[in-house]
Amino acid sequence: MHSPTAYLLSVFCGPAVLLMAGILPVSRPVKGHARLGRGPVVAVVISLAMALLSTLMLAVNGKLDAQLAGTSWPIQLSVGTYFDSLSATMLLLVTFIGVIIVRFSERYLDGDANQPRFMRLVCLTLSFVSLLIISGNVMMFAIAWLLTSISLHSLLIYYPERPAAILAARKKFVISRLGDLMLVIAIVICYQLFGSFEYGVIFQQVETLASAERSSNETILTSLAGFFFVIGAMTKSAQFPFHSWLPDTLETPTPVSALMHAGIINAGGFLVIRLSPLITHSHTAMDLLALTGGLTALLGVVCMLPQTSVKRMLAYSTMAQMGFMMLQCGLGAFSAALLHIVAHSLYKANAFLSSGSVLETKLGLIPQARITSHPISLLMLSLAFVISTSLIGFAYYMFGLFSADKPGSWILSFILTLALTQLLWTGFNSYNRSVTLRSLAAAVGVTVIYIGSYIGFDAILSTSVSSVSTMLSIQDVLVMSLVAVGFSGVFLLQISVAKYANTRFMTALYVAAANGFYLDIFVHRIVNFIYRPPFTSVFKSIL
Repeated sequence: MHSPTAYLLSVFCGPAVLLMAGILPVSRPVKGHARLGRGPVVAVVISLAMALLSTLMLAVNGKLDAQLAGTSWPIQLSVGTYFDSLSATMLLLVTFIGVIIVRFSERYLDGDANQPRFMRLVCLTLSFVSLLIISGNVMMFAIAWLLTSISLHSLLIYYPERPAAILAARKKFVISRLGDLMLVIAIVICYQLFGSFEYGVIFQQVETLASAERSSNETILTSLAGFFFVIGAMTKSAQFPFHSWLPDTLETPTPVSALMHAGIINAGGFLVIRLSPLITHSHTAMDLLALTGGLTALLGVVCMLPQTSVKRMLAYSTMAQMGFMMLQCGLGAFSAALLHIVAHSLYKANAFLSSGSVLETKLGLIPQARITSHPISLLMLSLAFVISTSLIGFAYYMFGLFSADKPGSWILSFILTLALTQLLWTGFNSYNRSVTLRSLAAAVGVTVIYIGSYIGFDAILSTSVSSVSTMLSIQDVLVMSLVAVGFSGVFLLQISVAKYANTRFMTALYVAAANGFYLDIFVHRIVNFIYRPPFTSVFKSIL
């Protein structure tokens, strides 16, 4: 067996094994022992092993752009893979999390009569997500995208007797179908413009169009394709105004929450990063990503703070993190966006799977900033900001990350500076030498780890994402300014909330934020209208 064939089979072996585990029946637990068959566990372990093998072959043989089968009538369709460093990173991430979730589910649903069905659905979902990652063309991607959504819907309604679970699943289903429509429109435009669904052909054609003088029609079609792809990605990754379904998916089993928040919700970001060579040629799409991503991040942070439910707080946290990831994409920092996806997925999977034991942990481990006099507090805040700015500026200057080719690095550095300032200011206000030193060490450590990881991901994705650098337009500058102002406002809110907690404004803001600013009322009405009983059923009930 020659190397390309082995390479191709290793890529498809993992999803195929997971698909078989999702289709074939799982042996039921033995009465008195409640021990499930080992099929699902073996399947996810094999998928992880195949992902590791495929990554090794990628390092040795380079990118794989191949087809298993195809047809040219009535249109060119194929089943193949476009496996590069981006695909390898995401496949390793999904399969690794899949192993953890399946192993956790063995005990979590121990004794549940429907546990075999649950394990099959998890394996099936992991198979479709893996297929989405390794897909070689946009049509294959769209099919895997749809199958992932349908299998996730089955997991969201695992407890059909819970009305809240049904409502959340219906909201997710309606918004997902809107995303499917946007994806189909974008794919049709791509085929009309490039004459192919294959990633390789599309990227080559985009590069050719970028180097040549394009007609106004081609420019408009390219921008439209990028715009509709972005809208589709926004629906999948819970971006404003398509976010309302995510905080409501709390009635599903915890492993499903971990799978959704650490894996499936990244599909929108993966789509944007995968198609970055196309999307970067649409200024409207990039500005939309930056603006909505920043708004979603700010909305998620503000709504997360007053939540009393652990899972709901984590849901809003995911919404904020996905918003920040989309902001990074909109600023052209695709390597930073993928780093954000990996770090957030690993953290959020652990957070959800351990959320049940949160009450067993000791409280008060995080120091709270004291309410001090205004001059002292302002002095500490200024000192924290100066130290943070110095750390970020020195790190970026040493590694040459500030450049005209990366205008988005400036705004991302500003946001990171605000985060470090918050960390240091909290430590300084604790009036504890040990806590202050730990906050300084944490700030230095976070800076070093983040910059080092970013450089590593930038090197890994050097041939997988767009490297297009364009001059900033007035519209781009306006969007970046709005993002900077928004994050500055949330920063000021966080450092002042303790002092002004009892004011009328803060009380009203608390109530509104706890209820998501009531932004989901319109979506509730749409979902209830779509799922309302037929007129005949209503008529019979009246009679």
